[in-house]
Order: sequence, then C-alpha cells, then structure tokens
Amino acid sequence: MRDTRYKKGFTLVELLVALIVTGIVLAAVATLAFAMGTANDVADDSSQKQAQVRYATLRISELIRHCKLICGTPGSDVAVWRADDNGNGQININELVYIERGTSGDYLRLCEFPSSDTSPVNLSDIETLSTSGYSVTYVPLVPQCSNVQFSFDAAPPNSRFVSIAFDVLENDIVRQYQISAVLRGWAGNLLDGSGNIVSDDD
Repeated sequence: MRDTRYKKGFTLVELLVALIVTGIVLAAVATLAFAMGTANDVADDSSQKQAQVRYATLRISELIRHCKLICGTPGSDVAVWRADDNGNGQININELVYIERGTSGDYLRLCEFPSSDTSPVNLSDIETLSTSGYSVTYVPLVPQCSNVQFSFDAAPPNSRFVSIAFDVLENDIVRQYQISAVLRGWAGNLLDGSGNIVSDDD
C-alpha cells in the first residue's frame, strides 16, 4: 500500500502561487485606495475653487447690477458707487466699494469703507483717494487667481457694462473664468458736462 499521509497538505508550489495571488490582490486594493484618496483630494480642491468662483460671480454681479455708477479705475482696481444711502445725490466714502485685483492681478476681493463720514467725494478725487484715513473691510472673493483683467464698454464713469476675466489653477490645469455684469440704473443724470457728480439731477 502507498503512504497517503502527506496528500492532504499544500505543496511548496501551491503555497508560492497562493502568496503571489494574495500579493497581487493586496497591491490592487492598495492602489485603488490611493487612487480614491487622490480623487477625493482633487474633487475637494475643484469644489473649493468652484465655490469661490460662484461666490465671486454672485457678489460682483449683484454689486454692479444695483450700483449707481462705476466711478473709475484707481490704481489697478475698480471703484463703484454702491448706492446713494443718504439720498444726497453725492458720493460718500461709506458708499464706495473697490473691486481689487492687486498690483499683480493675483486675487479678487472687495474693499468697503464702513465709515460714518458723509462728506462728498468728487469723482476726480477717486483716482488718488487715500484710504489710509478710513477703516477698511476686505471681503475675499477669489484669494488665489492670476491674470485678472477688467474691461468696460466705455471709460468710467460712462460705463454700464463690466467684464472681469481671470485664471484659476485647478488640479494643475489653468482654467479661465469671466464675470460680466450690466448696471440696471445708471446715474448718468447726476453727471455734468465735465463728468463730475452734481446733486441737481434736472
């Protein structure tokens, strides 16, 4: 009779094959887990950038749509007469909002002046207005972007259309965005022949 005591166990070759198959399966699982983690990180980055662009579009569109006048382009920014809060037909510092892009065009933010000062600001002074004497509130819109460009249908204060183009780096790919807005109620009736604000709108 033949001895059958060792026929129930695995041979060395079978064990090696089982180890190789197990290693392949574990490597595939680890690769899949890494790929899913990377995909989640990429999706999170894209979601955050998209949320910033949507927020910037909403804020800037609402600001331009409901503003009285696009006053000028001091430095590399855009000055907007947000509203005539006190009804005096003049621009006050607390009614101004700057859309800032930075000297390098690498961010978008709003600059507001929560001041109780109601002295009128002339349009000619806005180009050189020093904000150092006022309290300033910054509202970040797109903190990391590049190549921010402003364009208008006409030179301020006669412009009624604003377009803001900028680039955002998403997952190592540069994507171009554009925010366009039109004024609903342009306060051109408050401008005199020289382009200055006059309180009499006749």
